[in-house]
Amino acid sequence: MSVQTITTIILFCWAPFMVLLERLYPYRKGLPFFRDGWWLDFVWYTVIQSYFLGILIFQYILAPLKEALGGADFGPLSHWPIWALVLLFLVTHDFYIYWFHRLQHENKLVWRLHEAHHSVTEVDWLAGSRSHILEIIINQTIEFAPIILLLDNKTALIVVPIKALLDAMWGMWIHSNVDVHSGKLQYIINGPEMHLWHHSNHQEVFFCNYSTKFAFWDWIFGTGFLPGLNPFKHSILKPEKYGLPYEYPRGYFEQHVFSVYRFDVKRWESKEWVKKHLDWKKPILQAFGKENATDVAAPPNPHTAK
Repeated sequence: MSVQTITTIILFCWAPFMVLLERLYPYRKGLPFFRDGWWLDFVWYTVIQSYFLGILIFQYILAPLKEALGGADFGPLSHWPIWALVLLFLVTHDFYIYWFHRLQHENKLVWRLHEAHHSVTEVDWLAGSRSHILEIIINQTIEFAPIILLLDNKTALIVVPIKALLDAMWGMWIHSNVDVHSGKLQYIINGPEMHLWHHSNHQEVFFCNYSTKFAFWDWIFGTGFLPGLNPFKHSILKPEKYGLPYEYPRGYFEQHVFSVYRFDVKRWESKEWVKKHLDWKKPILQAFGKENATDVAAPPNPHTAK
């Protein structure tokens, strides 16, 4: 079997494994499988957006760049062992993503490319898929460009799917609703303990826990937060609320429009045809006895959007 086939099989096994862990060891008990926004994240962000962006990034951005450097046989790092290449690209990309992620939270303009990711009000294994289209284009181009440009095609076809698999698995893991206690390991490896705090709507962590895979970036650069671990202490051991401190649209296209043009979300979503568009799956769920299963907007609050 090819590397692509093996990594795909592993990924399709990993997803139900995350679901099983969430059922057995829930971080927040009672979180439904089809939680608020699940269909949006699965249909639009995971399936549709990921498919088309994969074509755009690899075929129309990275492939022409590779050809300009000398084509399929150009690869100055191709003689390295595969494990060393994967480790190199994991660490360097994670270092980049820490700083870009931090910029997204600290810069009001760049925040608009990231706020969709934080609009999930019930975080689970699928929540990490919700990301603005431009955020994905920027991050995945920067992530895979070094692999494509520094390796010949034969080696890249091995490293790319392995790196992509690790990204997907780790993204599901850190967003999963799993009650895990890894203690001081959270100084080194990132997990749900720290990242669920990052997604919480708590003022203490608006600018904390930016790391993706390696938590030590946060602790080195002073942005780590986890109750019970030094040097931070906190009376609340788990977040009490998630999402954004302001109203945010529920639809895929509306979320992208909102990033460039702020509109009255409540007024827009009160329109009858918009309600039908947003709650298209409600009749299906009602047929299975899930009468109240629908994506609901976050409760209003006194904060204003950035």
